[in-house]
Amino acid sequence: MNLAYISHPDCQGHRMGAHHPETPERLHAIQDRLIASGMEMLVTHYDAPLASLEQLTRVHDADYVRMIFDAAPKTDDVLTWVDGDTAMCQGTLPAALRAAGAATLGVDLVMGDKHHAAFCAVRPPGHHAERHRAMGFCFFNNVAVGAAHAMAEHGIRRIAIVDFDVHHGNGTEDIFKGDERVLFCSSFQHPYYPGTGADTEAPNVVNLPLPRLTDGAAFRAAVEQHWLPRIDAFAPELILISAGFDGHAEDDMAHFNLREADYAWVTRVLHDLAVRHAGERIVSCLEGGYSLNALGRCVSTHIDELIGHA
Repeated sequence: MNLAYISHPDCQGHRMGAHHPETPERLHAIQDRLIASGMEMLVTHYDAPLASLEQLTRVHDADYVRMIFDAAPKTDDVLTWVDGDTAMCQGTLPAALRAAGAATLGVDLVMGDKHHAAFCAVRPPGHHAERHRAMGFCFFNNVAVGAAHAMAEHGIRRIAIVDFDVHHGNGTEDIFKGDERVLFCSSFQHPYYPGTGADTEAPNVVNLPLPRLTDGAAFRAAVEQHWLPRIDAFAPELILISAGFDGHAEDDMAHFNLREADYAWVTRVLHDLAVRHAGERIVSCLEGGYSLNALGRCVSTHIDELIGHA
C-alpha cells in the first residue's frame, strides 16, 4: 500500500503577515519536492475534512474553542493577534479546522487498513496549542485531536506520540500529561522557546532537552538511549508523529545541526517500531520547518521512510 497524503487548499489561506516565517509557501515547497523527486507517484491524495466541535473539545476547553471561532476575522484586511506571534486572518479558521481534521482522517485511513501510514501536509501547525491557549503559530493541537479521535472512535488504548520538532511540544504535553494511554516523547533545543519540558516529571512523558548545536550523532544517541526502549516497552497500537524539520542545519529558526539523513533515520526507527507493535500504522503531522528548500527535502525523505522498504 502507498502512503496517504492529506492536505487541503484551505491550508494555504492562512497568513500572518508579510514577514512571518509560517507561510503558505511551505506547502508549495513540499509539493514541488515530491514532484521533483518522483515521490508524488507513491502517495494517494486526500482532502482534509473540517474538524468537528466534538473532535476539538476532546482536547481543548469548549470556552477556548469558542474564543477562537469568535476571534476569526470576517474580512480579508484584518489580522487578529491571539498571542504575541500567532495571528488570525480571514482564512485562518478554515485552515486550522482542516489541519486538525487531517489528523482524524489519517487515523481513520490507517485504522481502516486503507493505508499503513499517512502524512498530513497541513498548516497551521499544532503542537504548541495547549488545552486553553493558542501560541507558537498554533491554534488547535492537530496531533492531539488525532490521538483523541483514535481512542474515542477506534478503541485504541496505547498511543505513542513522537515529536522531533526543534521546539518542545508543550501543548501536547499539557493535554496528555498523566494520561497513561499516551506515551509522549519530545526532543527540543533547550533553553529555547517555549522554555518548557526540561523539568517535566510525569510517567508518560519522555523529554529530550538538547543543547544548541546538537548534531545528528548526539540526537541519534539520545533517541536510542531514551526513546526507543520506552516506546518498545509501551508497545503502542498506533504511532503519531509531530514532524518538525526546523532542527535542520539550514533552518535559522533555531540552532540544531541536523540533516536529511538524521530525519530519515528517526523516521526509519519509528517505522520499525510501528511494524513491530502497531501493524505498521503511523500518522505524521507537519509541524515546523521554515527553510523552504530544506523542508522540501526533509519531508520527501520522511515520506520515503514512512512508506518503508521491506
